[in-house]
Amino acid sequence: MDRNVLETALLQAHEKHELDELVRLYTLAGDEAEKSQDVDAACFFLTHAFVFALEAGAPQANPLNKRLTDYGRAIRLEF
Repeated sequence: MDRNVLETALLQAHEKHELDELVRLYTLAGDEAEKSQDVDAACFFLTHAFVFALEAGAPQANPLNKRLTDYGRAIRLEF
C-alpha cells in the first residue's frame, strides 16, 4: 500500500476509533517495514498493532506478541 494512502487510512481509523482497522493497518505498516529490513520501524508499528489488538480483544494479539518477542521487543504472553 502506498505510504500516503496508509497514513491517511491510519488517521481516519484513529479518528473513528476503529480498533480492528487500526490492528490491520499497523500490521500492514509493520510488514512493509520488515520488507525494507527496518526492524526498528517494524517493531514500532507492530507494537501499535499489538496494543490495539489487546484493546479490541482481537485474536491477532497472540501472533503480534510472538513477532515482537522474536525481535526481543516483548516478553511472551499467554493468551
